[in-house]
Amino acid sequence: MTAPTLPFHRDPDILGGALVFVGTRVPVQTLLEYLEAGDPLDEFLSDFPTVRREQAVAALEVAKDLLLQQLPTT
Repeated sequence: MTAPTLPFHRDPDILGGALVFVGTRVPVQTLLEYLEAGDPLDEFLSDFPTVRREQAVAALEVAKDLLLQQLPTT
């Protein structure tokens, strides 16, 4: 069984190695900033049409999984 493909990557030749969505020059941080500001996912996707909905949702799922792994048990 192969590991799932991540929707983002780092490349030193793209935005200085920032974490970007695969096939784009859109930083994952931009998605997080939109959501932090209260903007809906659809607005982000409209403003950055090179990012597919599936990529954005997958990135958020990775972030959720990492966060939940870090939570201490009580």
